[in-house]
Amino acid sequence: MTTKELESAGRTARPGALLVYQPAFARDLLREDLLRRIAAATNLLVDEPVAAFDVPEVVGLLDRVEVLVTGWGCPALDAPTLDRVPRLRAAFHAAGSVKLHVTEECFRRGIRVTSAAVANAVPVAEFTVGAILLANKRAFRIQRRYRADRGYRLWADEMPGMGNLGKVVGIVGVSRVGRLVIERLRPFGFQILAYDPYLSESDAAALGVEPTELDDLLARCDVASLHVPAVPATERMLDRRRLGLLRDGAVLVNTARGAVVDMDALTAELVSGRIDAVLDTTEPEILPAESPLYDLDNVFLTPHIAGSLGAETPRMLELAVEELESFVRGEPLRHEVRREDWDRVA
Repeated sequence: MTTKELESAGRTARPGALLVYQPAFARDLLREDLLRRIAAATNLLVDEPVAAFDVPEVVGLLDRVEVLVTGWGCPALDAPTLDRVPRLRAAFHAAGSVKLHVTEECFRRGIRVTSAAVANAVPVAEFTVGAILLANKRAFRIQRRYRADRGYRLWADEMPGMGNLGKVVGIVGVSRVGRLVIERLRPFGFQILAYDPYLSESDAAALGVEPTELDDLLARCDVASLHVPAVPATERMLDRRRLGLLRDGAVLVNTARGAVVDMDALTAELVSGRIDAVLDTTEPEILPAESPLYDLDNVFLTPHIAGSLGAETPRMLELAVEELESFVRGEPLRHEVRREDWDRVA
């Protein structure tokens, strides 16, 4: 769209707006209809997303910026940056976690922040449910062996207990993703255990899960699925001792963050072959090339793809645009990130 076309889609008294994230992510995210909605709600100062506040096309416009639509790669909104956008009132994030760009200074200055974590939770939950179902069938182990052997084997004899019927699934963290996973697992007849220090008995009953302590969950489950944020309280919460509580043949699914697991201890368990794992996140994010986890039959390793990618990303921008429109109309924000929740959100 040209600037003239953008202006024709708008109306008067609109806040000045910028799209701030790495343009490389705009190809799938920035759908035409959503761009038109942004232009209708705001005075969009630059037609395309920018990666920084010091690029020539925006330097002279920063004193007019009142709202931001942010995404992956947005620079930190720290004091020096915020000094350059003195009229900024709100930032609407078209992605999940805001912790890479939002700082304490945003809250101190009263800048409102929203997140599209609710939208991003959907594909993570879908990926997780698929991983649980396939892991219980030992599909990941069998696929590697079948590719190598290229012949018939009595797989059920080699993988005793394979299958989903009657299995116990432990949900660690009844977060946005955790709740969606629980909902999507209902048709499969699992017994679902849940650990979350903030989960009330009434919530557990409504969700149809059995609340339990973490150690008990790990000792009883066939699959443990992690859905906790990476905060100080969860750092390496699955340490050597707790990983040792998993029964032989159990599966650990991590679509949360690698830092919540002691990776050295987990690697030792996986190399031994005692347990299996589906790991979409690790610590570090990209494992060293020499890591044995790339080659183990009992490990299904993916490079952090569970969250929104490609065709899934406009769902996040649509949520951010809805919040932007509500803000312009003076209506409540549904997905605001508040300082008081900072220590327990992703």
